[in-house]
Amino acid sequence: MIERKQYLEKLIRFKDKELIKMITGIRGCGKSTLFDIYIDYLLKNGVKKEQIIRLNLEEPVYYEIDSYLKLYNYVKDKMNPDKMNYIFLEEIQNIPQFQKAVNGLYIKKNADIYITGSNEYLLSGEWATLLSGRYIEVKMLPLSFKEYCLAFPNESEDRNYQKYISTGSLPYILMLDDVDDVDMYIREIYNSIILKDIMARRSFKDKQMLHSIINFMLENIGIVYSTNKIADIMTSNVYTVENYLKALRDAFVLYKATRYDIKRKRYLKTGSKYYVADLGIRYFLLEKKEQGREQILENVVYLELLRRGYDVYIGKVSEYEIDFVAINSKGIEYYQVAETVRNEKTLERELKSLDIIRDHYPKYLLTMDIEPISDFNGIKKMNVLDWLLNNV
Repeated sequence: MIERKQYLEKLIRFKDKELIKMITGIRGCGKSTLFDIYIDYLLKNGVKKEQIIRLNLEEPVYYEIDSYLKLYNYVKDKMNPDKMNYIFLEEIQNIPQFQKAVNGLYIKKNADIYITGSNEYLLSGEWATLLSGRYIEVKMLPLSFKEYCLAFPNESEDRNYQKYISTGSLPYILMLDDVDDVDMYIREIYNSIILKDIMARRSFKDKQMLHSIINFMLENIGIVYSTNKIADIMTSNVYTVENYLKALRDAFVLYKATRYDIKRKRYLKTGSKYYVADLGIRYFLLEKKEQGREQILENVVYLELLRRGYDVYIGKVSEYEIDFVAINSKGIEYYQVAETVRNEKTLERELKSLDIIRDHYPKYLLTMDIEPISDFNGIKKMNVLDWLLNNV
């Protein structure tokens, strides 16, 4: 089992704080396993087994709990009145108006609440209004490349990377040795997302259109497309395409990177890019197509920047594009990503985009080239695998 250290440490920091801990992320990214690891931590640090209440609301044994009042009463009756209770509620979006149950438990002084969900719906509408200021969101992604390599310490970094971008980074994949078993597992995850997290919640009628839009977006990760353009290609209307894309984002299948005008310091409304949460899903749906290796590498870097706590945008400066503008409380970093820059003209092109930026924030050019770190007028060029592994 890979210890999801960055997520575990966040839960530990917020233990016993008067905040609901909401863990969100695509199905299969490891939310339940994180609870396993955290509960083990609690038991090793003074918490008794009877203080822990855990429900996975997708398990048939809990199907009778079909309302927020039943959920509230079930948990309340299990609570120890004289001690802190650690309450874990998984896939809570299955309970109508679950927010009321959570709010009722939250106001009790001896309840420390942790919940998971596979849909952004949890953070919208009544949830946001009723529990505003009372929760933190822990945004969970599948395994990072560094975490993935921990499972295969005897493999080369290159070999691990090839497996990482094909079989994907959902943690359970590590338990499967046969390629057919991997395909079967990804198929089940994908079908669950489509049926449970999208079709059922949105009442979409056209499943084939949803599949077509997913396939199109996966073929074109990291490419700028307007919703109008996608609608034209799909021979659909803009409203329908927008709804399907929103549903895919809400289910944490796709992530949207909007554009940022570096010179004018403003966010742009047009020309976004999309990236997929797990490249194994892309590999499976596109029937093992490996085209667009640079797009794939860009996807890997984008997700890693999210893991490291950045808000990530596509940069624009004059007529040039910067692959990523990464912003956090400490400042800004700029990234260009390329498979290789051993061709002099390619190197010149990639450096030009960064060199034209006139501020003094860090600038990086990440490539698969196996070469020492080099500096070009303040722009650090480094091997992307070393960067992913924090070896630089």
